[in-house]
Amino acid sequence: MKKSSFLLAAVISLPLGACSTILNNLPGVYTLDIEQGNIIDQSMVNQLRPNMTKRQVLYIMGSPMLADAFHEKRWDYLYSEQPGGEDRVQKRVSLFFNGDNLMGVQGDFRPSSLPVVKESAEASVDVPKRDLERSMWEKISGMFGNEPDTLARRTSQPDKKEASSSAEKGKELVEQEPDKK
Repeated sequence: MKKSSFLLAAVISLPLGACSTILNNLPGVYTLDIEQGNIIDQSMVNQLRPNMTKRQVLYIMGSPMLADAFHEKRWDYLYSEQPGGEDRVQKRVSLFFNGDNLMGVQGDFRPSSLPVVKESAEASVDVPKRDLERSMWEKISGMFGNEPDTLARRTSQPDKKEASSSAEKGKELVEQEPDKK
């Protein structure tokens, strides 16, 4: 009886164990990419140089994942990724300091001995010159045509002789109007 109950338990447990492999390998089921820790890549480690200050290293690598109170001269960076439900891959870098300066790098990445030339992603744009002859209000009012273009008034101001002759003509017109009444 004991053998038959044991055999029955073994036969029942086999399909249950196979369910996990079947469920993990179903076609069309999306599995997430899982990244944990400090994201580390070779280009970051290539920028590290001996005698860099802690502040410069923080700028390049970010804050360390493990800051041990007993080993203040050592910063540990851990990064693990599990793409699409595959096996987990873990990478590790340890940085060693002497005082405030970087003295050594140890782990899965090694800095290159060649100088790093980091290309800038910034683009320069040529901006056209501003029209400083007209104010913003003059430009806006010129678009709607409510007011005469003051720029034209500025550039074509009459000479003093023309201004005096037009003033005399205006006086003559004013003097003629009372006669009409």
